[in-house]
Amino acid sequence: MTHKQKKAVSGPRALRVPQGGTEFPVNAPCAYLARSAQFGTESPAGDHTLYEDPENRRLLCSVDAPQAVGDERHHVVRDSQGQVIGTLRRIPPKKPFRHTWGLDQPGHPEITGRNELVGGNSKTERVARVAIKATLGLVTSVLDGGGDGSDQSMRPRTLEWRAGDHVVMVSEGSNEVTIEADWIDRRLAFAFALVGDK
Repeated sequence: MTHKQKKAVSGPRALRVPQGGTEFPVNAPCAYLARSAQFGTESPAGDHTLYEDPENRRLLCSVDAPQAVGDERHHVVRDSQGQVIGTLRRIPPKKPFRHTWGLDQPGHPEITGRNELVGGNSKTERVARVAIKATLGLVTSVLDGGGDGSDQSMRPRTLEWRAGDHVVMVSEGSNEVTIEADWIDRRLAFAFALVGDK
């Protein structure tokens, strides 16, 4: 759906990026969900697998089943060869706040997601390199089975993902992720969209 096209069109479920400029904006597919997730069936790889093509021939990345590490929940993200790209960490809440997230990418500083209100105003720091809009409205019901249900009734929140004092990524729920540092592997942002902020 765009400004000029008010009705959504059907097609394979995919993560999408804004393209086409202001005249003809379009959220074009850039990574496709595993066909099992598209059709609501189980696959050995699970629902957290993305492909470069709608036919699911070229694997882009996959997210391992969550592992408990201490009081955190870790999701290891792998490339098409099975090599680790990074780890998405769900960090339990500290009262009165909700849980937050951490992101580890080998060779780069640790990234921690903070509530936008806690993180402060970072507009002067933002230099947008890549904008990723993960249009998951159709996908959410397929991927929604893994949460504990504790904060699903709350509306999506904005997190500022920081490496030190620098905002490197911003997420609004799991539906929109904007990468602001060119060194972040976008497949890690895709992984966050797949896992969901729950």
